Amino acid sequence: MTPDHVRLAIVGSGFSGLAMAAGLRRDGIDDFVILEKAADVGGTWRDNTYPGCQCDVPSHLYSFSFALNPDWSRTYSLQPEIERYLRRTAEELDLLRHVRFSSELLDASWDDTDKVWRVATASGDLTCDVLVLGQGPLSEPRAPEITGIDTFEGEVWHSARWPEQATMQGRRVAVIGTGASAIQIVPEIQPEVAHLDVYQRTAPWVLPHRDRPIRAWERAMYRRFPVLQRLVRAGVYWARELLIFGLAKDTKRLKGVERLARRHIEKQVADPELREKVTPTYTPGCKRLLPSNHWYPAITSDNVELVTDPIVEITPTGVVTADGTERPCDTLVLATGFKVTNHPIGFRIKGRDGETLGDLWSRQGMQGYKGTTISGFPNLVMLSGPNTGIGHTSLVVMIEAQVDYVLDMLRTLGRRAAASFDVKPEVQARFNDDLQKKMKRTVWNAGGCASWYLDDHGRNTTLWPDFTFRFVRMTKRFDPDAYVLEPRTVAA
Repeated sequence: MTPDHVRLAIVGSGFSGLAMAAGLRRDGIDDFVILEKAADVGGTWRDNTYPGCQCDVPSHLYSFSFALNPDWSRTYSLQPEIERYLRRTAEELDLLRHVRFSSELLDASWDDTDKVWRVATASGDLTCDVLVLGQGPLSEPRAPEITGIDTFEGEVWHSARWPEQATMQGRRVAVIGTGASAIQIVPEIQPEVAHLDVYQRTAPWVLPHRDRPIRAWERAMYRRFPVLQRLVRAGVYWARELLIFGLAKDTKRLKGVERLARRHIEKQVADPELREKVTPTYTPGCKRLLPSNHWYPAITSDNVELVTDPIVEITPTGVVTADGTERPCDTLVLATGFKVTNHPIGFRIKGRDGETLGDLWSRQGMQGYKGTTISGFPNLVMLSGPNTGIGHTSLVVMIEAQVDYVLDMLRTLGRRAAASFDVKPEVQARFNDDLQKKMKRTVWNAGGCASWYLDDHGRNTTLWPDFTFRFVRMTKRFDPDAYVLEPRTVAA
């Protein structure tokens, strides 16, 4: 049986996948499918349902420019509201009819003879001219490699796989990690648990949170005068862009951020010993800056202990640290992040030479061209790809810029009757060399910390080291001279 053929196959139905689909529809392209492994759209905002899950980018900016939402209830949206927004956007733009649910990508191989991708999914096979990876960097949970974790007899789960019916009432809980998820989870569960141990490897810089309810009259004004919401969005965008001066240009400019964070600690943590434990020793921004008004009050509660001794083992009934102490627990929460620089989907994508993307990146580190295309993988597009992450603003800005680049690419291929595109290796190498030179002076590389921004080679292959408006400008038009374009073959 001949598999279905489509012009484009998009993997994932979160912000990236839906943005790409919406762009195709705007350009009059209807011949595409969205391959979604789950039973609904939403991506990471469908999967992360842990208590307190909230976006740390303002709502008006963390949404599509082509689908503004005048009805955001808060200035920083909670997970259920973002999930509903994505679902509603998919419905209103008539994108759901393109989605194949329960269709996890199992394997994709480039066929250089027919100039197509041969794709195997959990619901059947297909071929496509262009394969778009839109699964996102925060979609595959990373479990810690701790001796004995498989022997734990209590309940254990990753923060991104929170059980629907989970209850914390009266439990003795251990949370491993003090990153963005833990900062939100701990204050929510602390009042319910009997005891909570929070295991911290590195203290985060925590800033006061400016979240507030959006008033009814504000929402009414946005509905009646959409231009007002666009002005607010623009104001938020440019205010966020200013942060790049400290993060990527001159780290001395972050002294003000550090003073604000230190005052936050002083106001909320009275105990000198605990205050020392929660005060980082690296430059703010080296690791993700975390907003919270409830983190410090939670960890100073009588039923919470912040543990900074390294974990050496997990037993069937508890956690053992380097000082020999075993702390009993019946529930283990892994707030340990995601596989960002070694996403498993890469090992399912085979390029022109038969090597998987995962194997290639394991050898040389994650890299591409403009974060969107990868040499040796013709007709492959990656949204939220290498060095498109941001440490100061909304990823949606970067995603929409990439979509514009891909749409202009498709128009160019049509005009030139080209069947395939493949970025030239020397172009990609030059792009990444220039990018890594810029990266050296950023706080992410020179701020004195280890973070998930860095790969196993010690290179920052996740973040964009510049203003986002420069990325938007760079991806405004497809640059065919950077690629090898092969023409369509005409049957005799």
